[in-house]
Amino acid sequence: MIDLDHELKIADEFWDFLGDAGTYQDLLDIFELVGVELRSEIDGYFERFSNS
Repeated sequence: MIDLDHELKIADEFWDFLGDAGTYQDLLDIFELVGVELRSEIDGYFERFSNS
């Protein structure tokens, strides 16, 4: 059996455990910056899968 309070970590609990307090927020900020910078490339990639 899994002790969910002590053995399973997800999202901020997981990343802050691996790094330090604030690691999860840092990752979210980085993903946002990269997403903004690469928006046109990302959109272009997903246009290939559009049905319209």
